[in-house]
Amino acid sequence: MARSTRMDQSELYIEDEDSPVMKTVKGATTGLAAGALWGTIVATWHDVPRVERHVALPGLIRTLKMCGNYGLTFAAIGGLYIGVEQLVQKQRMKRDFINGAVGAFVAGASVYGLKGRSFQTAISAGSCLAFTSAVLDIGDRSTRIDNGREYYPYTTEKRPSTST
Repeated sequence: MARSTRMDQSELYIEDEDSPVMKTVKGATTGLAAGALWGTIVATWHDVPRVERHVALPGLIRTLKMCGNYGLTFAAIGGLYIGVEQLVQKQRMKRDFINGAVGAFVAGASVYGLKGRSFQTAISAGSCLAFTSAVLDIGDRSTRIDNGREYYPYTTEKRPSTST
């Protein structure tokens, strides 16, 4: 039986404990943290500029700049993605993969289009992120099926006695 993805206004807000603004802030914050971490990793892969003996400031400044650049890029993508997804969901009154695809396209096209300063780059980046988001969302955002069974990290059944 097909499940309807159409929702009324009350269901939209009762189902979610966070407001769309809070989800957008959380998306941007998560993007900032992930981007800063990725910037740190990328900075360790590149050569650190030559420094004088016992002076680490140029290397530290370069690493912090990379962390900031990656962090702000990821924060912009995360915030735009979630924000546009929530806006489209509210306008369409549906929760499906199209909301995420539109959010991903807008985020990719605007952020990477501005970085690449090219319309072709914007369309390509937006399309790639939209396709990836749609593929991930089509799986109903679930990694497992609830079949009613509980799984424990240990056995709950008694073992047969081994003594004779």
